[in-house]
Amino acid sequence: MKKMILFSSPIFLTNMLQSSYQIIDSLWVGNLLGANALGAIAISGTVVFTILSFIIGLNTAALTVLSQQKGADDPEGLKDSLNAFVVVLGSLTIALGLTGFFLSGTILRWMGTPGDILPLATTYLQINFIGIVFLFGYNFIGTVLRALGDSKTPVRFVLVAVILNTVLTPVFIHFLGLGIAGAAYSTILSQGTAFFYGLLFSIWKAGVPFSRPRFPEMKFLKMIFKLGLPSGMSMMVISGGVLAIMTVVTRFGEDVVAGFGAAQRLDMLIMLPAFTLGAAVNSMAGQNIGARLWERVSDITKSGMVLIVIVSTSIGALVFLNAEFLVSLFVDDPDTIAFGSYYVKTIAFFYPFLGINFVLNGIVRAAGAMFQVFVLNTISFWILRYPLTFYFASQYGENGIPIGMAASFVISSLIAVGYYRFGRWHEIKILEEEEKANQ
Repeated sequence: MKKMILFSSPIFLTNMLQSSYQIIDSLWVGNLLGANALGAIAISGTVVFTILSFIIGLNTAALTVLSQQKGADDPEGLKDSLNAFVVVLGSLTIALGLTGFFLSGTILRWMGTPGDILPLATTYLQINFIGIVFLFGYNFIGTVLRALGDSKTPVRFVLVAVILNTVLTPVFIHFLGLGIAGAAYSTILSQGTAFFYGLLFSIWKAGVPFSRPRFPEMKFLKMIFKLGLPSGMSMMVISGGVLAIMTVVTRFGEDVVAGFGAAQRLDMLIMLPAFTLGAAVNSMAGQNIGARLWERVSDITKSGMVLIVIVSTSIGALVFLNAEFLVSLFVDDPDTIAFGSYYVKTIAFFYPFLGINFVLNGIVRAAGAMFQVFVLNTISFWILRYPLTFYFASQYGENGIPIGMAASFVISSLIAVGYYRFGRWHEIKILEEEEKANQ
């Protein structure tokens, strides 16, 4: 467990900084521009995540493949795989950024975005799509470094983005009078700076084997899409589920949308341990699976499970006890605060169940069980979370939203435990299949 804490601590700090990035953005927007603007960035953030989700899934596949090749001590395979991921993911990011820019208004109207929020959300969303390559870029570089065993350096990239965004957002919004567009401009400028810093550092200092992009060999494309397609689809299932839940939220008007947006920012804090340990066990287990050290994989799983329950419960308790104060940091409207604090209090102690999901999915994903995780996420979001949220919201109004989500956390964690115990994920062999392709 000590090694896990040491390895995951920088990842936790990175995730904390990324969350604080969005929280600080929301604080400035909510206090300088009001509840409608806060609701606009909450809805827009959901759309960006949805559009980018397929690429995020491929990025997860990159962590699995690169960490296993690092564990297997295969420098040439590592270099060629890295080039393949750069070409495929970079091309998809640019294409999706352009698509999202032109379809922003259509997507927001389809979601049922309230009329007072729609123009604000459209402006914010289109500007973010312009700079989406920067958002993906510095996160991908961080993924590569973690796959190679360096979880500390990515903290620097995110820290640069957070500091710049903290300073530039109020300047662009208030002093330059750009409103919500200013918040979006400060975001892409900060992320762009972090991306170029990360790129130069990884090449000149960290010795990451990046090369001039070239069209990948077919065997690497097959490997990416064999692992990446189900992983990408898995992320689309997750983001699509989040988007579907947002359509439930928008039915209840501006106050609930804004309150949900504020609560989601607090959700990020509670979910940080889950994100962190999911990434940490994916990388640690991947290297040990590549080296065929299965006993260590079992130890990683046990340590991750114990750690996630302790940490998630502790953070959940802190957020529960300070819910009203924390929500009021983002907005001062009483109705918005009331719903946001109710949501947080209702769901706070159910996040350990979600954390168990993240840890176990990270372990089986490290073995290459991408399709199986896709099935698990489909069950979690589309058979459990969205239907339960829709049902309880229909029965109890907006107060049913967190009840449905909490129930889905519990059930999906039980299903994840079942697959980990009885599934055949440990029989998957990624690198051996690649070796056969080379023969």
